[in-house]
Amino acid sequence: MSGAHRFGFEHFSQWLKVRVPHPRRVFVFAARVGYLNFNKRTALALAGLLCLVASGCHAPGKPGPEPEVVRPEEVQDFAVLYKQNCVACHGDNGQHGIAVSLANPVYLSVAGRQVIIDTASKGVHGQLMPAFAKSRGGTLTDRQIEILADGILSHWGNPRALGGATPPPYAATLTGDPTAGQMNFHFYCARCHETPIKPGPKGALASVDAGPITDPSYLALISDQGLRSIILSGRPEEGMPDWRTFAPAPLTDQDVTDIVAWLASQRKSAPGQPYPERPSGESR
Repeated sequence: MSGAHRFGFEHFSQWLKVRVPHPRRVFVFAARVGYLNFNKRTALALAGLLCLVASGCHAPGKPGPEPEVVRPEEVQDFAVLYKQNCVACHGDNGQHGIAVSLANPVYLSVAGRQVIIDTASKGVHGQLMPAFAKSRGGTLTDRQIEILADGILSHWGNPRALGGATPPPYAATLTGDPTAGQMNFHFYCARCHETPIKPGPKGALASVDAGPITDPSYLALISDQGLRSIILSGRPEEGMPDWRTFAPAPLTDQDVTDIVAWLASQRKSAPGQPYPERPSGESR
């Protein structure tokens, strides 16, 4: 290959990489460098090839570009963040989970935005709620936690949920009296949370609406604040009323604090222990 031809080939190769889309420029450039003796058919074929390159087509069998992957800390979509971090405990659509219902306007009004942010950031010590903030060893940025809090409030909050009533404070400020709490529990709660479950006919367990809330395993998994939050806001998806309709008059801050104090007194250091003894002669 002559020097002129080599010069033309090298420049043509470089120019081709630029993906110039106009077919006429292909013909003019190649004619000028004298590398190819173009006829009309060759020019059209080369122009078609160049158009394929310019349009981003790939050779048969060659994989296309991979979809763009968003880094975890760059996710800004509420639905994605909620599904990845919250749905396992708080349930689809904020309901029917093992933790407090987030799709409860009364709870959101009592708690407020800052409580939601603080709880998501710091978690609840000794309980199932982990800390999600990166500063606390979690995986979410401060901005992502704010997106979650704002999304929860915009999806499930209602500024008129309290109907003008002033609830007891979200966090306890008084000292609870377990004895008074036991009386309040039996007056206001036992009709649904009967405890203990009494034997029914032929040894069957009597039916209860909501089950014994004093079960040691349940109390081991829920914090005092969790109990207080449920008493204040109820669980409307399960038919449980909030603090306003437990009794003929709304529960006071002291009433709620006393009930939580009595429930906390029912906790055991080793729930589930000791295991019941097997009747003699029963096979394992």
